Amino acid sequence: METTGNDQQIPAPGAAAAFALTLHDTPGAHIGRAPVPVLAHEPGASLRERRESFREVYGAIVARIGEPTLYGGSAHGPSVRWRDAHRTVLLAGDRAGARLSVHGTEALEADELRVFAWGGAWSAEEPHDFDLLPYIWQLDRGGPGERPAERTAGRMASSLEHFGHALELMLTAWVEQLPAQVGTDWAGFALTSGADRGREVQLSYALADGLHVGVDDRDGEDTPERAALMRARGWHSRDRGWWQTEFPHPERPETARAARLALTELRARGTTDPKELRARDASCKDRGELLLPGLGIRN
Repeated sequence: METTGNDQQIPAPGAAAAFALTLHDTPGAHIGRAPVPVLAHEPGASLRERRESFREVYGAIVARIGEPTLYGGSAHGPSVRWRDAHRTVLLAGDRAGARLSVHGTEALEADELRVFAWGGAWSAEEPHDFDLLPYIWQLDRGGPGERPAERTAGRMASSLEHFGHALELMLTAWVEQLPAQVGTDWAGFALTSGADRGREVQLSYALADGLHVGVDDRDGEDTPERAALMRARGWHSRDRGWWQTEFPHPERPETARAARLALTELRARGTTDPKELRARDASCKDRGELLLPGLGIRN
């Protein structure tokens, strides 16, 4: 057993898995109770350290009750769900650790849909609240349980600056959360803009390859002057007309740089409003439906 700062005991992964089985199979007495800590991170733990410590607990739970209905996460940590129409077992985390709880599905999802529907910044001058959303990405691979009948349309960004923050939060979440839940599978999407039709800025992440950002510049001149301009924006190399930058072992500074690079490129090519943007072809190894409700744009 481990203890947190308030002396709550953290069960070993096997005990956490046994508790998850109780919540899954006989939830009645536990619905409405406070989440139970099952993991404590060291203060200041890196994305990789948090990922690896979560992976052990998550793996033990999956071995006991099976794959989740919905993979996913918030800006602060994972948000994994074993769901049917009556109960949802939720494994949720943040920078301090992870907790297990069980909820009545209808009440939980109604509360979350209200957060998406009624929150958000009304103007660019107000602070964004993408970091307060219950989840910013979800992956439905048709696993055990029942998928929700209603999906959120997501939170829309009020400015390009807000979109840039949302994109950084998404990439940071992926680095920490995706490998623990889907192993080496890649995830990615393409950004397109009504201000520059036909062009894509592509972003992807996989444990083996790291974080990748690319832009289609096949209509750009292949000259030293053009190369100097693109490198000044933050691009590293050109391959068959695509400029690319890779971060093989990303942490928070690298996810911030990747988000700034994509935003800088979109602005340089004429985008002035997040309403012009769309996320296309979101996928996790072409398996299942990848939703990005916390990205701040249409997708």
